[in-house]
Amino acid sequence: MKFPEYKIYADGTAVAEQACQRILAAAKKAIAERGAFKIVLAGGSTPEVSYRALAASESDWANWHVYIGDERCLPTDDAERNSVMAARSLTSHVAIPDEQVYLIPAEQGAEIAAQAYASIVDAALPFDMVLLGMGEDGHTASLFPGHEHNENETTHAVHNAPKPPSDRVSLSAAALASTRELLMLITGAGKQEPLARWQAGEALPIATINAENTLIMLDEAAWPKGT
Repeated sequence: MKFPEYKIYADGTAVAEQACQRILAAAKKAIAERGAFKIVLAGGSTPEVSYRALAASESDWANWHVYIGDERCLPTDDAERNSVMAARSLTSHVAIPDEQVYLIPAEQGAEIAAQAYASIVDAALPFDMVLLGMGEDGHTASLFPGHEHNENETTHAVHNAPKPPSDRVSLSAAALASTRELLMLITGAGKQEPLARWQAGEALPIATINAENTLIMLDEAAWPKGT
């Protein structure tokens, strides 16, 4: 895909704070127009800062519907799960009804969990906002370089992930792209190389999320030097 629109901020904190404001604006608009705000959360340190800022903000929380972009196949209370991070930083601090926080049952194993979550995602599409990060290998959610998946799936059972745990569940590229707004939060000097490879046209996993309304929010450290 063509390299998306991007904005550069001073540091990761600024990225997280600006992302928080964009999320709140998207929620207000979606609820006014359609009565609900459907957001897919990402894992990672920068999104967590955004979530903490959201938790300290005002919103019509009763009309939020929260989904998880990917999950590690770990026990439900494991601190490495994205759902645990989301609860720690956001969902347990605001008045989103429990039944409107849709968790991936990854503790049941990748295949069972992917199948169970697919029906939930199918019923939700299109999302109002999807948040994504990017790893230093160009992966996003749990879509990794060298892995092949059925493009027609809504969710994927992921095995042999290059980072532990090896078993995971991820929304597909097509599901992640089915959104009214896509925010990619990319921070840190370790992201310069994959961003440069993406700009050069390399088919990294992050480059397969082909949403029309995409914005990359990155800090100065992540921007490839000389570009």
